[in-house]
Amino acid sequence: MRWHPRGYGGERRSTQDVKREGWVEQGVLAVSVEDHRLTWPERELVKQLGEKLYGRRIAPRRVAS
Repeated sequence: MRWHPRGYGGERRSTQDVKREGWVEQGVLAVSVEDHRLTWPERELVKQLGEKLYGRRIAPRRVAS
């Protein structure tokens, strides 16, 4: 038999559930620029908002062939 302190057992919530609850309960939105559900203009808007609030992203490094 395993014993877990209260609040440490059970099922883990999915990241989508956490994001949804954050938006509904606190008005916090977590969106990836690469989210395939977004259209190009929507991804561009997310990118522009992120750059305005937090600055430019560091470009991923390319591996030399």
